[in-house]
Amino acid sequence: MRVRFLVPAGFSEQASGGNVYDRRLHAGLVGRGWDVAVHEVDPGGALPPMEAGELVLVDGLVASWAAPALRATRARLVPLVHMAPGTPEEGALLREAPAVLATSGWTRRWLTERDGVEPGRVHVAVPGADAADPVPGTEAGGELVCVASVQPGKGQDVLLAALGGLRDLDWRVSLVGRLDLDRDFVDALRKAAADAGIADRVSFAGALAHEEVRTTYAAADVLVLPTRAESYGMVVTEALAHGLPVVASAVGGVPEALGHAADGSAPGLLVRPDDADALAGALRRWLADPRRRRRLRRSAALRRLTLPTWSQTTLHVAAALEAAR
Repeated sequence: MRVRFLVPAGFSEQASGGNVYDRRLHAGLVGRGWDVAVHEVDPGGALPPMEAGELVLVDGLVASWAAPALRATRARLVPLVHMAPGTPEEGALLREAPAVLATSGWTRRWLTERDGVEPGRVHVAVPGADAADPVPGTEAGGELVCVASVQPGKGQDVLLAALGGLRDLDWRVSLVGRLDLDRDFVDALRKAAADAGIADRVSFAGALAHEEVRTTYAAADVLVLPTRAESYGMVVTEALAHGLPVVASAVGGVPEALGHAADGSAPGLLVRPDDADALAGALRRWLADPRRRRRLRRSAALRRLTLPTWSQTTLHVAAALEAAR
């Protein structure tokens, strides 16, 4: 089986969730015997030549840039949607495609209910999670980590506003993620931390290599994800793979990623998005209640055993590609 795979330029170096998904998918398909021709596409750049009827898997970011040009081809296009479409042309491309891949059930519902994509053509392939050793955790539970590029959509300002009201408790937070996407926002966060008297407890770690992120998880007590929008939330399952409980915004596909342990318990706490008081309340419950921490840690340890794998992701994608032939 042969497929052409159109990905954003730099997908092999940049560590966004979409790029990680694309890299793991490429490796999985090749491992299953597929002939995968990868083409990196710049915004506004030319598409590679595509033959009529050729099977082409298209990353959603490329589709958002190049929807008109893609629609003009006669290839059999299978868009891989990491987030809801942002342009009418992209929506039209999805409605015309023989198959569409969504990376969460939430995204599938969005595509069918909001964008009119035929439900039978939308296939869900949630991201996998790599197995990891369970974290030991600290007795006080005060080692917090937020893994997300530092920009307004990820809500680090909400997190610092929440933590400003928890100065009476023992905690430290590490912000792991790129600091160069919105330097004004980063500067505003540093000022907010200083004004709130918590600057000495906030670490701006910046972007870390994969192994360094795993080390950060191993030293943490809880992942905090105050995001304002998320189609799935790969960092949630990455943290759960370490048995790390999660406090996160109840937006998009985050509740789906958090899921439940085999006994039905929740391995974390969900709060209203963009609500510093709600987030502060959840973090206070985590920090001040040892029994709650033990319960959430037990649930996270159980959820760790039922997370989707990248092999399963690849199987779902391969099935969708075969259906589009």
